[in-house]
Amino acid sequence: MKGSQAIIKSLTDEGVDVVFGYPGGVLLPLYDVIYDSDLKHILVRHEQCAAHAADGYARASGKVGVCIGTSGPGATNLVTGIATAYMDSAPIVALAGQVGTSLIGNDAFQEVDTIGITMPISKHSYQAMESSEIPQMIRSSFYIARTGRPGPVVVDLPKDVQEGELDYPENITIDLPGYKPTKKGHPLQVKKAAELILKSKKPVILAGGGVIHSDSSEELQHLSEMIGAPVTTSLMGKGCFPEDHSLSLGMLGMHGRKASNMMVDECDCLIAVGCRFSDRTTGDVNKFAPNAKIIHIDVDPAEIGKNVAVNVPIVGDAKIILSHLLRIISQTKGINNHDWTDYVRTFRASCMPRLSFDDTPLKPQQVIKEISEAVTDDTIVTTDVGQNQMWMAHYFTSRNPRKFLSSGGLGTMGFGFPAAMGAKVAMPDNDVVAVCGDGGFLMVCQDLATVKEYDIPVVVCVLDNRYLGMVAQWQKLFYDERISQTKLNAMPDFVKLAEAFGVNAYRVERPGEMKETLQEALNSGEPTLIDVMIDPDEILPMVPPGCGLTEIVGEYKVERENPDEIPYRPSAQETGGD
Repeated sequence: MKGSQAIIKSLTDEGVDVVFGYPGGVLLPLYDVIYDSDLKHILVRHEQCAAHAADGYARASGKVGVCIGTSGPGATNLVTGIATAYMDSAPIVALAGQVGTSLIGNDAFQEVDTIGITMPISKHSYQAMESSEIPQMIRSSFYIARTGRPGPVVVDLPKDVQEGELDYPENITIDLPGYKPTKKGHPLQVKKAAELILKSKKPVILAGGGVIHSDSSEELQHLSEMIGAPVTTSLMGKGCFPEDHSLSLGMLGMHGRKASNMMVDECDCLIAVGCRFSDRTTGDVNKFAPNAKIIHIDVDPAEIGKNVAVNVPIVGDAKIILSHLLRIISQTKGINNHDWTDYVRTFRASCMPRLSFDDTPLKPQQVIKEISEAVTDDTIVTTDVGQNQMWMAHYFTSRNPRKFLSSGGLGTMGFGFPAAMGAKVAMPDNDVVAVCGDGGFLMVCQDLATVKEYDIPVVVCVLDNRYLGMVAQWQKLFYDERISQTKLNAMPDFVKLAEAFGVNAYRVERPGEMKETLQEALNSGEPTLIDVMIDPDEILPMVPPGCGLTEIVGEYKVERENPDEIPYRPSAQETGGD
């Protein structure tokens, strides 16, 4: 068979049934085979959206997402999406076209060094120089992408390699010298961690995206309840622990909940699971968790000690290590940390953020409250980057893993909408809502054509304040309110823009309209845009860069009239149990 046929067979052998792509000259052999294949190809309107859609597909389903772009600008347009997936450990395989092997290095038309560009932002990059390499290369790419710490793998495919002939092997073995991810944590380290936990009086768990990747939410909740440790999460970990649980603190960090930041500052033992201690999570590392012994569980040894010095490092899969910890601790007499958990619950209740506002223009808190009321626990919510992202991370209650998708490490504006598109393709039975800002959505709005053409019924909520809100917020707080180049003066009418693509659209301007409009949009089964006019002056309290987690600036609006507004389920202790 030809190399292009081998690419498709390799993909289908890996269980791939859908890809997101955009063709080009050097990919003509591959797209000629796609024409007759059973593989569903979704033609996006920009390669960056293909990468984000594959990323959203992967995060929502746990499977490897696939995107395709041609050589030169097609490949460079994929780069932002590849880097986004790399920073957040999302497993995708990016197939890039390349000029013929005889032209590589000649500055040929649409030639770019895809391997050189993507090497630092991918888990691995391959370039096929012979057609016979394709089956092994693609099999290895999927294995690398989904094992250990997941991440993107790039496969560069010169045109003549796609056209060449090969004998497709009956058996393909994976031989990757030097690549053997550690799964089982060292037993002595696990024992040390258990001893440290048993001695602690004020334990806190910091859970990151690694908990979701390893499917260890159940073990995490069991450990939290067994040792009486409240749980805070990184942005990537949001949803790995139910945020209406009595031991949930919410997100930690620069834009985290006050209760999270303060309790991490007070704790005497911090158990970090699948978390890389990013600067947005820790603030000034010299002031981070100053009273705590730190246990760090992570599958990637490169993350151990990189940003924060730890007392007990454990390299391995979170699910396996948490299970091991549970077995050891369950054999002890038990832990009584009731004084600590009572204190945490009382403090948390004293600083519950306020959600209800009757103001016009709408406060984002009120909008998010109504979004929360309109969706179910099975709804997948994606966000863009900026204020919209941090408002959702701060105020939205997420209860299940793989239901809150956001660009954390790279902070990529334009992620939310195409990621929602990919998530809906992966999980067609789940409602999918993208919460975007007006600036970020305008970067990728052309893909309204894609959701219309392929009938992908996502609902896009554009929080419209006519500002690049997060940068403007920093200008207000730290640059004497000098609003430099963040006011979006000339913006389209988003309702008319969506309608121009044949997509349903509504505008929300007053309290009470969001819930009803979103429910109507979800019930319609049609792709829909909701333009939400919000207050441009509303800011989210934050920890300034370079400061400790307790040094929060901005008014932290606390709910005093309805302290139960953000739901919490009572603990067994509160209901009379043990």
